Amino acid sequence: MAINQSGWRPEMSAKGGETAPTFTGNKALMLEEKLIFEIGSSETTGVEVAEPVAATSRLGDLARTAPIGLPGLSEPETVRHYTRLSRQNYAIDLGLFPLGSCTMKHNPRLNEKMARLPGFADVHPLQPIDTVQGALGVIHQLAHWLVTLTGMHSVAMSPKAGAHGELCGILAIKAALEAKGEGQRRIILVPESAHGTNPATAAFAGFAVEDIPATADGRVDTDALIARLGPDVAGVMITNPNTCGLFERDLKTISDAVHAAGGYVYCDGANFNAIVGRVRPGDLGVDAMHINLHKTFSTPHGGGGPGSGPVVFSERLTAFAPLPFVEEQDGRYELVEEENAGEHHAQSFGRMVAFHGQMGMFTRALTYILSHGADGLRQVAEDAVLNANYVLRSLEDVLDAPFGKAGPCMHEALFSDANLADGFSTLDVAKGLIDEGFHPMTVYFPLVVHGAMLVEPTETESKAALDQFIGALRSVAERAKAGDASLKSAPHFAPRARLDETLAARKPKLVWKEPAPVAQAAE
Repeated sequence: MAINQSGWRPEMSAKGGETAPTFTGNKALMLEEKLIFEIGSSETTGVEVAEPVAATSRLGDLARTAPIGLPGLSEPETVRHYTRLSRQNYAIDLGLFPLGSCTMKHNPRLNEKMARLPGFADVHPLQPIDTVQGALGVIHQLAHWLVTLTGMHSVAMSPKAGAHGELCGILAIKAALEAKGEGQRRIILVPESAHGTNPATAAFAGFAVEDIPATADGRVDTDALIARLGPDVAGVMITNPNTCGLFERDLKTISDAVHAAGGYVYCDGANFNAIVGRVRPGDLGVDAMHINLHKTFSTPHGGGGPGSGPVVFSERLTAFAPLPFVEEQDGRYELVEEENAGEHHAQSFGRMVAFHGQMGMFTRALTYILSHGADGLRQVAEDAVLNANYVLRSLEDVLDAPFGKAGPCMHEALFSDANLADGFSTLDVAKGLIDEGFHPMTVYFPLVVHGAMLVEPTETESKAALDQFIGALRSVAERAKAGDASLKSAPHFAPRARLDETLAARKPKLVWKEPAPVAQAAE
């Protein structure tokens, strides 16, 4: 391919023709952005700083012996750099987020406004109790509604995320077994259709994990689970609705059998948004369940936090729940951090965190609950399920739907790459979606389906938005079925082409090193 006079090599378009090159590498408003080290120099600075007054260092051997090497930029250069980077991010404010099992729903701005009110946004965990009565009231009221919506007996608000909530529930089960003198129960049964963090949590808490197979319709093999119960089984960790997007219809039967065998039932409540207002897990015999506030009650999600995963408990486990908790006493709220024998948390296994949870997440979640009301929360579940089934039925003729005949799905639609052309896979479809302007769906999960593609539209998307996404995914799927070779190198229109993700994960380059100067070629 010829190189033009500017030195730029023309790129190949998706159709194989050359695109007009640009001197900058930019494509209109899709700006080429280098690393901050490449656009700045450590020899310069964007501000004038006076020479520091000579002083004796107190750092000893820890004192820096070489320049820090940070690039110096002016304020406009710095702002432009990070603004340009932000334009390369996909966000829920830009379009539909189809990630299955993650529930990337819209966060109503009303929630944000409430969370920023003085007294919530600037509250400090070490303030005197008298100065945070409003904040404790929010926590107490949210706790009440979480218990009411789940039909459970109590709730621990302090866990910081879903997996943290799982650990909280499993530690309560462990404490309950030890209190009964049944510490020999060291087996946790985990169905294949459960979330991947479930077996990891059980193992982390010191239990051995045994898998329970799934049936052909993607649900727990109830007969196999019941057959495995015995004096060595501590309990079961079951996800409902499960990661195949299906409701576990035998959960009450499973719970009764586990309880009869002396064990406990932990339910992964990450997918509670599909049944909130319609099903109370407590009625199904669940002993402990975490609730991801970002999934069901629209608190922010992503970027590592701030997460929040309250855990609701049955009466069988309340005494073993963690401290602290908020309690109303004589018209005021108290943060109970220690309890004596005879009280309702008398056998608490201890604390999960230093303080009590994420105030901003609690405020947002309570705002979401109160603004929806009982009928609104029920509609949340109904619309989430309706949207997912609309996606499933609109695409099952072009993509393989392994459990499409198992009945309606719940909050997410599951597809596979089984009917694509030879040599094409889920990864090619996902990368093709990027060119269509969408973040890809969850890929290769759940593991029970080869080449899985898990799509969760949530209840916050309109039919018009769903139709646009369905059209894009249908187009990419049809190209993959027809053997369109251009998909193998997609994406073509993103800031970066397809990367070697395996190499990036195994040998990441975490430190930027200035490249060696390139010698000028002789004239």
